[in-house]
Amino acid sequence: MAKKAKNSNVHEVIIKIEGKEWKDACDKAFAKKQKNVKIDGFRKGKAPRNIYEKHYGKDYLLDAADLVLQEAYGKAMEESDLIPVVQPQVDLNSIDEKGVEFKFTITTKPEVKVKKYKGLNIQPEKVKVTAEEVNHELGHLLERYTELATKEKGKVEAGNVAIIDFEGFKDGETFEGGKGENYSLEIGSNTFIPGFEDQVIGMKTGEEKDINVTFPEDYGAKELAGSPVVFKVKVNEIKEKIKRELDKDFFEDLGMEGVDSEESLKKEIKASIKAQKEADTENKYVDKILEEVSKNVEVDIPQGMVDEEVTRLMGRFEEQIKMQGISLDLYYQFTKTTEEDLKNQLEKEAYSNVLYRLMLEEIMNLEKIEVTAKEAEKEAEELAKKYQMKKEEFLAQFGGLDMIQYDLEMRKTVELLKELNK
Repeated sequence: MAKKAKNSNVHEVIIKIEGKEWKDACDKAFAKKQKNVKIDGFRKGKAPRNIYEKHYGKDYLLDAADLVLQEAYGKAMEESDLIPVVQPQVDLNSIDEKGVEFKFTITTKPEVKVKKYKGLNIQPEKVKVTAEEVNHELGHLLERYTELATKEKGKVEAGNVAIIDFEGFKDGETFEGGKGENYSLEIGSNTFIPGFEDQVIGMKTGEEKDINVTFPEDYGAKELAGSPVVFKVKVNEIKEKIKRELDKDFFEDLGMEGVDSEESLKKEIKASIKAQKEADTENKYVDKILEEVSKNVEVDIPQGMVDEEVTRLMGRFEEQIKMQGISLDLYYQFTKTTEEDLKNQLEKEAYSNVLYRLMLEEIMNLEKIEVTAKEAEKEAEELAKKYQMKKEEFLAQFGGLDMIQYDLEMRKTVELLKELNK
């Protein structure tokens, strides 16, 4: 084995597999290849190796390399005594009947110097909740509990909900997704093609009408983008919103314990707004501390660590949009971007995440912050209970007790930073 450091934390480790170990791997790989090969003059799977090699060469050597790769990686880790922080890169240096040589590029944790992390005098913002904010939220609450009543007379107006049947035609032919029955369309919601809702205004219950609109040029379905179409529309029913009052019925529908008057509701709303503001302020406060401390850090972060964090962030982003019923391919189509654009967009956040993690780990070591296994066990039990899961199931999803312990250490370090920089 040879080892050569490119810089302080990127290492090349050479591992060669030869002798009986390599011969056995080659024999096994050849046997698998030979089994499915038919060569004239020999039964299927019975051609000798020298005959096989005349026809196909020594392609089985690459399969043999795959067979010994895991063992070679184990040897690289054992002999180098290195701890990788990202998935090591492996290259095939050489391969023949005598042996195979792998080159493992192993990135280890870089050296981190935190020159200053105390006495930065960073204060959190003070949280205030105004009467205007409370009244604004109260208005939203009343809006959410608005009731709809059938409009017996009159026409569709802005703010009404029209229950409609519709069918779209392009050049006299129907198109996919252009038909609906008893669809609830709130006039003013702008959920349909521009111009559609405006033409529904003024229609009466039972009235039928042809509505002419043009799909936007950037519409998702290319066959419809920029195309003029006709929708045959019938209004089945018109509903108007009935604004709720702060009365007994409203408070019963609200179902909030201890809330039975305007005064008690406003008190509850104020507490809710304050809690949300405090959480947001706390997050901004911590981000500000980390940002200020990071200005006093010296570290050469390997690109591999940033790339791995970008991959993690992309996975998280994909899960978030999936919850909205959107796939990554659909997201790229709607936003007219590519996977590379998303990676570039996440690069800065990924770099900061890695920087902050390395920085906090170093401060944790400097301050000798520790979390015992007992503390981690207790935290795991509490979190499993919070998410209504079995402890073992929660730990499997979270990444094990070590991850719980690490997470607690990071949180303790952040709490200490807050105290050190007030």
